[in-house]
Amino acid sequence: MKPRLNMDKIAKALGGERRGPVTATGGHFGALNLAADIASRFKVPQTGGRSTDPSWTERRQLPLHPKTLARLEELAATIRERGGGEVHPMQLAALLLEKVAQTVSDEDVLGLVDHGR
Repeated sequence: MKPRLNMDKIAKALGGERRGPVTATGGHFGALNLAADIASRFKVPQTGGRSTDPSWTERRQLPLHPKTLARLEELAATIRERGGGEVHPMQLAALLLEKVAQTVSDEDVLGLVDHGR
């Protein structure tokens, strides 16, 4: 049986404190994290078809600039090539949108909007 690690005890021994999970946001580790999300969340519906996250119940159209769609297509292809699972560009867009919406601050969002000033 594998012993369980006591993270609080380890942090204390190192002179630190435990603050919770750390998530990668970009680069190689961010891509691995995203691929792991795809593998763990996407399921093939019982009725068949494209795999998706079963918790996604809302369907909306999202207008995109052609360069944005091209970038999403490149990223999705990279994920597929590296064994990260079958993901389509708009599924990737939904995952990225979810991640950013959970972490972006109100101030950052307000900075994106032109208030006509």
